[in-house]
Amino acid sequence: MLKHISIRNYALIESVEVDFTSGFSVITGETGHGKSVFLGAVSMLLGQRSDVKAIREGADKCIIEGCFDISGFGLQPFFEENEIDYDDECIVRRELTASGRSRVFVNDTPVGVTQLKEIGAKLIDIHSQHQNLLIADKNYQLSVLDTLADDKLLLDRYSKEYNAYLSLVREIERMKEELEKSRRDEEWLRFQMNELESASLKEGELEELEQEVQELSHSEEIQAALYGACNAIDSDERGSLLTALRDASSALSRIASHYGAAEELSERLESNYIELKDCCSEMMQRAERVQFAPDRLEFVERRIALIYDLQKKHRVATVGELVALYNDISARLERISCGDDDIKDAEKQLSALRAGMADIAGELTEKRRQSAECLKNDITAILVNLGMPMIRFEVDMKRTSDFTSNGVDSVNFLFSANSSSAPQPLCDVASGGEMSRVMLALKSLIASQRNQPTLIFDEVDTGVSGVIAERMGRLMQQMGGANRQVLSITHLPQVAALGVNHYKVYKEETEKGTVTNMIKLDQQERVREIAQMMSGEQLTDAAIENALLLLSQSK
Repeated sequence: MLKHISIRNYALIESVEVDFTSGFSVITGETGHGKSVFLGAVSMLLGQRSDVKAIREGADKCIIEGCFDISGFGLQPFFEENEIDYDDECIVRRELTASGRSRVFVNDTPVGVTQLKEIGAKLIDIHSQHQNLLIADKNYQLSVLDTLADDKLLLDRYSKEYNAYLSLVREIERMKEELEKSRRDEEWLRFQMNELESASLKEGELEELEQEVQELSHSEEIQAALYGACNAIDSDERGSLLTALRDASSALSRIASHYGAAEELSERLESNYIELKDCCSEMMQRAERVQFAPDRLEFVERRIALIYDLQKKHRVATVGELVALYNDISARLERISCGDDDIKDAEKQLSALRAGMADIAGELTEKRRQSAECLKNDITAILVNLGMPMIRFEVDMKRTSDFTSNGVDSVNFLFSANSSSAPQPLCDVASGGEMSRVMLALKSLIASQRNQPTLIFDEVDTGVSGVIAERMGRLMQQMGGANRQVLSITHLPQVAALGVNHYKVYKEETEKGTVTNMIKLDQQERVREIAQMMSGEQLTDAAIENALLLLSQSK
């Protein structure tokens, strides 16, 4: 639960620090004095979108920090999964600079806004005024049943199957589209494959052919150069280099016994002699193999031209890419020939998935029907206590035409406030005050099921007064039990008197301009605040007495 919050330079708030406790607490203040500002700061702390306009004018950045007691709420796995140090006391800090940069820290570990939203949803549930509209959402109504049914594990199993189902549906559609396209192109594909197949292409072939063209085109020049090099080394006419090397080596060898260095020099000359002799022999052999072959030259040039034409035609740069293209076309034609079988196999898998989903969806439906019956009875009892003696609440469950992300159930909450009218969709017939009570009743039921430490209600009591307001306050008071924290922003003295703690939001003028502050009221301040809520600015003895009476009855 929220133990402490610190807000710096957010909207009209210059600096506010407030401590909170468990149980039911209330927040009051005049309209426009900053209760929504406080709520906005809390929402930002929980991961809602940040806006630089929220930074107090003249400030470089705003900082919102909350300290939460999370012991006993099973949040340790989240910290382990996100590699955040766990402690029973969790500190969440969010900073927003004037440049638009947002930074988030959980226990001094930097995290993303996505992670902040995830942990924020586990820490605090904020029921703002516009959330009454949520109840008109069929998905929200279904989520209420799921929460009360405690079917998360079952829903997770279904979701896994459903995602696999959707993935396979998309794959089958892709396979059908590809098969249809391939069949349209089959004739052209076979022509291309035959063309490439007849070419008998090999990777690296073009480079070899281009080298061969060079050799064939310059055969006479190559042969002459080889013979010339050989003659330069071993020619009787000019004196053989080989003979000279051999003679030099022999001369040095003869003096080796008298001159130590001569032996090494002789060996080096002998080595050069052997290498040159071998080189000369190889050049002579190569020269004899070099021949002018115009037929072969013509064949190679035609082969090169064919490869270039294929590369240009298929818009590729290498023979390797042509080979890859051939393999791809071959594979596509293979898929055409067995495409129908592949689709049938995939459709069999799809049928198996549908059967599995149907089983799980059936279990979900049964649990939801049981949950719906309990919801009907429980919410009716709560609403009767909240001043609706003739209330009729029904849960209309129907089967959807196909599988959805949540199963095969469509839910509609039906409502009637009097016995003479048949239940109709809740959002169509409920007044503002009735909607507020229904929403509070739902939240009270959900709160008992969800392991969520803190709930904040923003004027959930709108549209009611008197004894009904008190009963709504009592209900929130009950919700604040069992180590849970409930904060209610209210304008009703009947509700304000029931809080264990009472906080006031107010504006004041300072040298720096208008600022919003928030303080915890002591008993005397609380009496005055509740009295003013009843009588207005002009405090009367009667208002004070009524405030004291309300506070005495709140225990």
